[in-house]
Amino acid sequence: MSALKKNKRIILQKKSTDYETDEEGNPLETWQDVVKVWAAVNPLRGREFWQAASVNAENTIRVEIRYRKGITNNMRILYGERILEITNVIDVEEKHKEMHLMCKEVLDNG
Repeated sequence: MSALKKNKRIILQKKSTDYETDEEGNPLETWQDVVKVWAAVNPLRGREFWQAASVNAENTIRVEIRYRKGITNNMRILYGERILEITNVIDVEEKHKEMHLMCKEVLDNG
């Protein structure tokens, strides 16, 4: 993929190891930024969409970035105000040049 198509700024995050609680003592899930990178963000459509076995309550999105060590499916992506949960990490053709991060965006149906 051409670098010209990677024109969206995303932030990769991992769960924080810091233990935080709310005012009632309940544990809070917190995230910390790992790195900001340029990416191509592509919602799956047509045949790809149905093959991904998506349900109505979520969007399936492929995020394409340059290869980077340490990216796992325990991480998430901040894309503007949107949060994308990484479900699968693919090293394209196992060449360590490009990665496809298969993600889901759970929609708030109110």
